[in-house]
Amino acid sequence: MIEAELKARVRSPEAVMRQLDERAEARVEVYQDTYYDRPDGSLEKQDQELRVRTVHGAHGRRTVLTFKGATVDEASGSKPEHETRAEDSEATHAILRGLGYVPAIAFEKRCRNYDLEARGRQLLATLVRVPEIDGTFLEVETIVDEDGVKDALDDIRAVLADLGIGPEDLTRELYTDAVAAHRS
Repeated sequence: MIEAELKARVRSPEAVMRQLDERAEARVEVYQDTYYDRPDGSLEKQDQELRVRTVHGAHGRRTVLTFKGATVDEASGSKPEHETRAEDSEATHAILRGLGYVPAIAFEKRCRNYDLEARGRQLLATLVRVPEIDGTFLEVETIVDEDGVKDALDDIRAVLADLGIGPEDLTRELYTDAVAAHRS
């Protein structure tokens, strides 16, 4: 399955948050993300991602292991995604290190998540702040098969437009790259 997703820089975070709050109940969560790679950096070179995410929210803590394959839509950066819950976050990290993966970068994301239905699709809209990066971002995503990526992205663009976010606000900037640049 493909995670069809668009990300935008938000010029008026409070206005967008108010609009989203009118559409759905927000889940306020903090993500602790650790991205892994092989020592030679070959996952990044192949445009792949291996991530352990521990989510802290009102309903406790959960850990998710995610692998993202290479980009299938260059304009959006949409990728195949395979994800599963992990019962024990420390064991998950230990398994990856034991298999020879090394932490490439780790950082925190402060998220306000909204489960929406729009244009006949289940969408996840997430307002994101990364303490090490200036600005607020909005990610809107849905899961589709590869044949459905274009139509899904068109629907996501329409939802963004309804929120006052235009094509000029879209970005392919990766949080990993922005955090690494900030730290260097």
